[in-house]
Amino acid sequence: MRKVLVIGIGAGNPEHMTVQAISGLNRADVLFIPDKGATKNDLAELRRHICDRFVTNPRSRRVEFDVPVRAEPTSSYRSTVDDWHEAIAAIYEGLILDELAEDGCCAFLIWGDPSLYDSALRILERVRLRANVEFELDVIPGITAVQALAASHQMALNRIGDSFLVTTGRRLTQEGMPDNAGSTVVMLDGKCAFNTLDDKDLIIHWGAYLGTPDEIIISGRLGDVGAEIEKVREEARLEKGWIMDTYLLRKPGD
Repeated sequence: MRKVLVIGIGAGNPEHMTVQAISGLNRADVLFIPDKGATKNDLAELRRHICDRFVTNPRSRRVEFDVPVRAEPTSSYRSTVDDWHEAIAAIYEGLILDELAEDGCCAFLIWGDPSLYDSALRILERVRLRANVEFELDVIPGITAVQALAASHQMALNRIGDSFLVTTGRRLTQEGMPDNAGSTVVMLDGKCAFNTLDDKDLIIHWGAYLGTPDEIIISGRLGDVGAEIEKVREEARLEKGWIMDTYLLRKPGD
């Protein structure tokens, strides 16, 4: 039976690759490299660099594929994402059927960790349910942007005996700062949702391109650095054509 590996490759630094992830790369006959277009070529290039550096299997080959652009959200965000995932599932299915022998092994290289705000596992479940190809699945965890953010700011994610919550920019805008967590990590925020918050005394620890040579980190009182982060973020996005950033918010105190 075909084997599909879903490998977490870390938040941007090739040194994030674990021994298990490197072993997984070298088990695979085919490595699938997603291409999200010219503006995000850096992301594909990092995957190529990781393969160049760590793959020693002489039988391994790479197959690059185009990722469709997600439509702008309509009145139903979930419906938009559902349609997008269905389109990608059809691509995944074709790759597994066309590029992999019946007893072969392939790998999808996933930014960060497959379990956190990544859809590869859900999309592969769609492929399984389509029942056109059978495969076994093996998931290899990776270092997340959340961990990389904490390391770059030299901080713990939680205060002593306290909880922390991971959410999205969309939910932060809609719901505000959660009351049930001492610290809140925000991902997938394309619109600087922190600037919609009324409490300007919150402390923010922000980072972009975490773990890469282009890493940018800023921290301080939200009222003091919020506008600076927004300015720096937009300048970096325009220069590179894309940006990935994550941040942590918490009330001041011990």
